[in-house]
Amino acid sequence: MEEGSSGSGGSGGSDSSTGGSGGAQQRELERMAEVLVTGEQLRLRLHEEKVIKDRRHHLKTYPNCFVAKELIDWLIEHKEASDRETAIKLMQKLADRGIIHHVCDEHKEFKDVKLFYRFRKDDGTFPLDNEVKAFMRGQRLYEKLMSPENTLLQPREEEGVKYERTFMASEFLDWLVQEGEATTRKEAEQLCHRLMEHGIIQHVSNKHPFVDSNLLYQFRMNFRRRRRLMELLNEKSPSSQETHDSPFCLRKQSHDNRKSTSFMSVSPSKEIKIVSAVRRSSMSSCGSSGYFSSSPTLSSSPPVLCNPKSVLKRPVTSEELLTPGAPYARKTFTIVGDAVGWGFVVRGSKPCHIQAVDPSGPAAAAGMKVCQFVVSVNGLNVLHVDYRTVSNLILTGPRTIVMEVMEELEC
Repeated sequence: MEEGSSGSGGSGGSDSSTGGSGGAQQRELERMAEVLVTGEQLRLRLHEEKVIKDRRHHLKTYPNCFVAKELIDWLIEHKEASDRETAIKLMQKLADRGIIHHVCDEHKEFKDVKLFYRFRKDDGTFPLDNEVKAFMRGQRLYEKLMSPENTLLQPREEEGVKYERTFMASEFLDWLVQEGEATTRKEAEQLCHRLMEHGIIQHVSNKHPFVDSNLLYQFRMNFRRRRRLMELLNEKSPSSQETHDSPFCLRKQSHDNRKSTSFMSVSPSKEIKIVSAVRRSSMSSCGSSGYFSSSPTLSSSPPVLCNPKSVLKRPVTSEELLTPGAPYARKTFTIVGDAVGWGFVVRGSKPCHIQAVDPSGPAAAAGMKVCQFVVSVNGLNVLHVDYRTVSNLILTGPRTIVMEVMEELEC
């Protein structure tokens, strides 16, 4: 339907790296899951920015739809696609997976014209096969486990190796029954077997199927990681074990590998470091050293150094910041993350400080500067935690964050 002129703008313990049909099936499940998450994140953004809305054509109203041509404009404007041809390919990926469709199902191909399309989740026509049902169940469980009041996911050790965001099988079964996700322990165990079969959870070292025991398991993917649409064009399946993404990162990445996109982070001592920028979605933190590496599935750029040396002149304690009459001023920023992050790096512990700010990012636009100390995030005091805790707080929160900082008056 075109818009008229009056319209408005086997065993769960198998290793996914093994060859054969089992490995191929696992990789396909991983690709499917990534497309579903990416599509859902896009749908929510389009609703938020009113790209999806009710539209009229020939006296008929089509609820919750978008105009293909306008969406392509939006994708390019928000740097989700470099050109119209790429934008069409991205949306066709979603159409091929049954995530979007033409409102009258008259066009199988996504076209750069004034046609109405809709997310199937908005009209209740999304096909719920066993794989999708397992994925949606897993995503709901993950969201509940990631809530601030839940402590089931913890760093733990098994056979001398430390793993992040793990749960113990026996405790997970207790939790499933307690939360009403299963009526009996046996039913809860059957649910976990299904989640393993569909690649939602796994044993931390892929050595065991799911058993009611003290063995440790993890979710295979971070459902909350903000995806870039360009990832849909990558035919390789994502890493089966995602690292803990930090939302604090440098935002830009050169699309031309021959060029370098950088920004300067200047310390108070005027020592200048050039920091190559990468996307948040392609970064993995390698401990507290401040080194970051780009995922090979998203960028061919080499690992980059992100200011391992603190920009602070001297160590500062939380007690010093809170001392009456101390030479610090409080400031509050409201930062709306864009498609690639918030545009700043946080480091340190008790208190954390702003290590770097992308001059063209949302944080800089809000007034954030290096050397500021983080007091609170979305109303939660963080003066006595480390940067990893603050990172997790922002990563699992809304796209719009309210941050209170303290800035040294002489700085």
